[in-house]
Amino acid sequence: MSFVRDLRIAVRSLARVPALWITVALTLALGIGANAAIFSVVRAVLLRPLANRDEDRLLYLRQSAPGIGQDNAAFSVPEIKDLGSGLKSITELGTFSELDFTVVGLGTPREIPAGVVDGHYFEVMGLRPVLGRLLTPADDGPNAAGAVVLTYHFWKTSLHSDPSVIGRPVRLEGPTGARSATVIGVLEPSVPYPVATEIIANIVTSPHHLSATMVTGREHRMTELFGRLAPGASVDNARAELRSVYGAMVAAHPEVYKPEDHFKIDVTRMHEQINSRANTILWILFAASGLLFVIGSSNVANLVLARTVRREPELAIRSALGASTRVLRRSLLAESLVLCGSGAVAAVALAIPMVAVLGRYASRFSARANDLTLDFSLVWFGIGLALIASVFLAFIPRLPSANAPQGGITGRGTRVAGGSSQRLRIFAVTQIAASFLLLAGACVLMKTLFVLEQTRPPFDSINVLAVNLPLMSYGKTPQQVDEFYREVQRRVSTLPGVEHVSSGFGTPWRDDRGLSISFQFAAQGARRTDGQDFRAKFRVVSPGFFDTFGVPLQEGRDFNDADKEGSERVVIISQSLANMLYPGQDAVNRTLWWTDGVIKFVGISPEPRRIIAVVPDFDDENIIPSPAMTIYEPIEQEQGWNGRLFVRAHQDAYALVPAISRTVRELSADQPVEKASTLGDVRAEVLTPDRLNAIVFGGFAAVALLISVVGVAGVLAFSVSGRTREFGIRMALGALPRNILGIVLVEGMAMAGIGVGAGVVVGFALARGVAKYVTDIHQPSPLAFVASAAVILVAAVIASAVPAARAAKVNAVEALRSE
Repeated sequence: MSFVRDLRIAVRSLARVPALWITVALTLALGIGANAAIFSVVRAVLLRPLANRDEDRLLYLRQSAPGIGQDNAAFSVPEIKDLGSGLKSITELGTFSELDFTVVGLGTPREIPAGVVDGHYFEVMGLRPVLGRLLTPADDGPNAAGAVVLTYHFWKTSLHSDPSVIGRPVRLEGPTGARSATVIGVLEPSVPYPVATEIIANIVTSPHHLSATMVTGREHRMTELFGRLAPGASVDNARAELRSVYGAMVAAHPEVYKPEDHFKIDVTRMHEQINSRANTILWILFAASGLLFVIGSSNVANLVLARTVRREPELAIRSALGASTRVLRRSLLAESLVLCGSGAVAAVALAIPMVAVLGRYASRFSARANDLTLDFSLVWFGIGLALIASVFLAFIPRLPSANAPQGGITGRGTRVAGGSSQRLRIFAVTQIAASFLLLAGACVLMKTLFVLEQTRPPFDSINVLAVNLPLMSYGKTPQQVDEFYREVQRRVSTLPGVEHVSSGFGTPWRDDRGLSISFQFAAQGARRTDGQDFRAKFRVVSPGFFDTFGVPLQEGRDFNDADKEGSERVVIISQSLANMLYPGQDAVNRTLWWTDGVIKFVGISPEPRRIIAVVPDFDDENIIPSPAMTIYEPIEQEQGWNGRLFVRAHQDAYALVPAISRTVRELSADQPVEKASTLGDVRAEVLTPDRLNAIVFGGFAAVALLISVVGVAGVLAFSVSGRTREFGIRMALGALPRNILGIVLVEGMAMAGIGVGAGVVVGFALARGVAKYVTDIHQPSPLAFVASAAVILVAAVIASAVPAARAAKVNAVEALRSE
């Protein structure tokens, strides 16, 4: 019961210093709450097992060709057949091809992300149905009936968990035609990989997958490949065996796998592959929260230690009256428990909303971060740390004894607290060093974001509206399909407020899968000094495309309605490509032709094409524009409609969306009109992860800096209170207030300088260490270190100002009289 009494006394004592109590509680809440929240995210995204059966045996295979810029290339059907024959370390292979289907029969027709898989896919992935059945090898082959499996998320959110969906007929409209299918099952909740699909269909639903070009085209790569380790085999066994088989395949087809392209294969565990995007950012965020915890703990130690030292006269009196060291230590422990306990309770209240915010942030990098909740086992761990900290804080201070000198009783205790003062300074320097590291990281991210935000695209992104009009071909001839979309463009162009209308290959920045396509080509009279083939991005656009984006032609003419099938084949090329092909010469009226082996599989003609114009570089892939090596072809000579409508408005582009939708639906009630967005908003959406990074790390840095400022101010206030007699003597001997002010400011700057120096050393060491293992993060520049140091030093001056002003106001007579 005596300890309960100590707790009540501690509560009454702390109630007299509410500022200290609130500061300590909030500081601990930030440190413990942030760590519990972030590790909840880390644990759920990076450490939690997958739903897949025997996930440690699940593999992801990838090939790459650095020589042609392919870091993670898909596989072709012939390559999959060669790799799958005779493998011993891998029992089975499953394939997945990404497609977008427009689904008719499951509510309002709309385009959704989908996958086309073979019958082995679900068995290899180790997944089960929650309703119906999954695809099996019986669903393979050209004569199989179309079958569709719904993902759990799609079934739950879009179909409201309707069990009657099993057996429902649907129509799948894709870029290569329409097919009928039946819903056969709903997949269990699992991580969608390699893309966030909503439905998964068998191969027969995609006519292109059954075509001879797909089945025989070794260079026609559009399939992801997964495998399952054989019992007793290791990933190293599988990697060695795959590389042996792959090497033989490469040697057998030198015309496809050119030495300068550096084709190679690798394999990794599925769990690692799924986490690859989120891995770096979440561990860095966790390290940032760890630094925040160090800063907060140091500040709490400072505040509690300073309070204990100020109570030395009280403790000395209690000791003189017979209180034992055990009783005094118990009273300090009770006070520390109240402080740290209140901080732990506040941490729980803070961690719950933080998990929701951080979950939305992490979902940009991993689908596993959706619908996260706080992991309370980690909260209990944080509370345990708080209890340990309370014991630590109770046993740090030195306690007076009854037969010790009576400095504490006479009020001189603070003068002899040199050891405590030194410990306070060490804690403050630790805070500053950790804050410096967080500030440097935040500076790097903010600089990156600033550069991205300030970079202007080479075309109009404010008044141009991008609209997805997925291809719908059911019951129509190719000519009728082309005529329908031509009529859509014609009618939209007559709407009030519309300045230009055109169609293009993909929406800038958003359709990264299509925009990354490039092919090898040759050009009349052009040669590379290294003997390699030229390579350029491939774009199909309609007449008026460049006018829509406000990009004037450098020379030559635009495409027109006469540039159609059967007429002379023509192209427009970018300025950088023209400069590379014909430096200092005129590129117009020269001839080029595609030489890439892939074009025969995707319906692109190898016929020569005349260059009719040169257009300024139009980089539609990168936020920071780079030289664009691009060849544009007229839509009527190549693939027909490609699903993207671009509308340039006189003023408010969004005001046109209802009229555009109404116009399209008047022509076809089933035609989806989706993702209407200005290019400015598309760009903002692409920048969201960078913006979130800067905000999250900037928030950590701001909180850390605030805590450090409080810590430095507290240390200096304690120092000033302990040097009152010294300052009185100095002023009695003629020192001016500004001299005393300078002494305190210099002391604050010295602590900041030492902390910054330690931070610089640790920062450079960390940057070099991380660079050895992580290549996809921005390394801090000297400017980031300088800017962070400047902020820390300015903050130290601000933190020193109040105690320095107090020291400068010391009355010499009163100070000496008090002694």
